Amino acid sequence: MNNAMTVLYRGKHVDFVRRRKWEFVHRRTVTGIVVIAAVTPEKKILLVEQFRPPVNARVIELPAGLAGDVRGSEREDLAEAAKRELMEETGYAASGWRRLFFGPPSAGATSEVVTFFKATRLQKQGKGGGDAHEEITVHEVPVRTVDAWLKRKTARGMMIDPKVYAGLYFVR
Repeated sequence: MNNAMTVLYRGKHVDFVRRRKWEFVHRRTVTGIVVIAAVTPEKKILLVEQFRPPVNARVIELPAGLAGDVRGSEREDLAEAAKRELMEETGYAASGWRRLFFGPPSAGATSEVVTFFKATRLQKQGKGGGDAHEEITVHEVPVRTVDAWLKRKTARGMMIDPKVYAGLYFVR
């Protein structure tokens, strides 16, 4: 079986490729993607909100990010990337970490695989908001009322990343 990819178009960060007869997007500049289900001692889940140009909408998501995407950190450990992304996006550090599972978020369109982590024993240490290229709003939402909160956000025209619901499964 031939697993080689043929590059059809090369962008700055992603390639549009073909494997056998299937065309998809391949992110060549990362070694993994991390998603963090983080819950505070007060039982609030940390959610982030940002505008996402591919869907032309503001999206509610779990904190997440790329591993190995920065020159000099190509071999970044996924757990270290999760810690870095949680701090960068939310301003929180966690002393409790558990790797939950991994899998493809959109197996028909991209070669990406995301690894979920659960972060507990959180402590606010910074302002969050993302790096210089991001404009992230952090939300601390009580787990017991998050369903109604998400419904209100949807009614206001925001999209909810389905990974939020996967994260909620592990924090409830």
